[in-house]
Amino acid sequence: MPLEFSTLIQMKRLSYLVGFALLVNAFWSCRKEKNTAVVMPWTTNSPQILTFGGSLNESAQAVVAAPDGGFAVLGHTQSEDGDVEEKTNTGFDLWLMRFDAQGDLLWDRTYGGVGNERAADLVLRPEGGFVLLGSQENLERGSANPDLWVVGVNANGTLQWEQSFGYSGADYGTHLLAISDGGYLLSGVLDVTASNGLGNKSPTRKHAGGDYWVLKLNPSGELLWRNYFGGLQTDTPYGLVEATDGGFLIAGSSDSADTDITSNIGSYDAWVVKINGDGQKQWERNYGGSQIDNAYGIASTENKSFVLVGDSRSEDLSKASNKGGADLWFWEIASDGTLLNEKTIGGSSFEVGRSIEKITNKKWLVAGSSRSTDGDLTTNQGQNDLWTLVLDSKAQQVVWQQTLGGSQIDFAYDATQLSNGTVVTVGESSSADGDFNNNAGFSDLVIILNQ
Repeated sequence: MPLEFSTLIQMKRLSYLVGFALLVNAFWSCRKEKNTAVVMPWTTNSPQILTFGGSLNESAQAVVAAPDGGFAVLGHTQSEDGDVEEKTNTGFDLWLMRFDAQGDLLWDRTYGGVGNERAADLVLRPEGGFVLLGSQENLERGSANPDLWVVGVNANGTLQWEQSFGYSGADYGTHLLAISDGGYLLSGVLDVTASNGLGNKSPTRKHAGGDYWVLKLNPSGELLWRNYFGGLQTDTPYGLVEATDGGFLIAGSSDSADTDITSNIGSYDAWVVKINGDGQKQWERNYGGSQIDNAYGIASTENKSFVLVGDSRSEDLSKASNKGGADLWFWEIASDGTLLNEKTIGGSSFEVGRSIEKITNKKWLVAGSSRSTDGDLTTNQGQNDLWTLVLDSKAQQVVWQQTLGGSQIDFAYDATQLSNGTVVTVGESSSADGDFNNNAGFSDLVIILNQ
């Protein structure tokens, strides 16, 4: 979801580069690792709950803060009625929504064709527009398998450019990162078998099934390079983060024990790959225990280490213990991948962390879902509830948490903090009771504002 990181450019140049430097500065100040907000009023105030949708299915996958204090939400929609006005068919389209700081809808746009388009992530462009990432079925080309799809729009949502990447198999996007040189890094899944080894710089290395696929684009959306990493089983990337040396870390899950994977621990492991600025692998490492463990979000710290969130079902983690079916799993690694510490948060049922962002006073904002009413949780409305947490700087204490839901399945996929301190959590709800008693269809797009 995603989203999805702040790095401010301090120096202004006297020459042609002045304008560009200012744009980049504004852009980086709106990335997901920011700590400029100074208040946390949402610890005591009641949340504002917004739902949008029609008679079919909608979901929000990512949220990003905007320079004017508002925010943008990317999801997908299947409906052609209710709150969805532009669509003329019941296929899924990308759905971009723009809000002010109070949660009032300014405008919304849908993007798609005759097939299904699914949303994954979005980032802010320096000039105030957005880049959207997802997947697209190209039925006009005669294939129902999706391709990775990236779309650039201006500040009003008008499409300016779009690119699709893929081969004959099912290839789709998972995460999008705006990087320091003004370009973008994309992660997704490549069906290496169907691509016949294509999709990297040297189309001779053939794996099987789905692999981590990483692509770098310039500011105009043009491809600079692409590469894939994985083994003979299923390898799925979710999170991206830029390192201080100009390289990148890719975090996800893998059940492979061969080819690029050298240290498989159990069933599915959290798998992190470090690459340089040219997309070449520098190191890789597995984390977890003997059961299913996944990484979904990753962020950098001030000490050049990295923190990750996901879920763990293992009872034999190195530095933490399992509390139930699946726990929200937080861990920190050094710049070389060494495990520094880890912590599980949850109860006797199933919890997961989907995104992580640095916010006020160096704390960590996490979005996910929960089914427990014991352990670290006290309330549950039904099945999965939307779960928003704030952890202290070392993730040893839960500073604040909130669960919202109804009797059906409700998920949170991403969260961010606005410049006024408001925390925005996005996801989906299939409930028509509890906290979401105005459900319009099967599942609605959900936005929670804690102001």
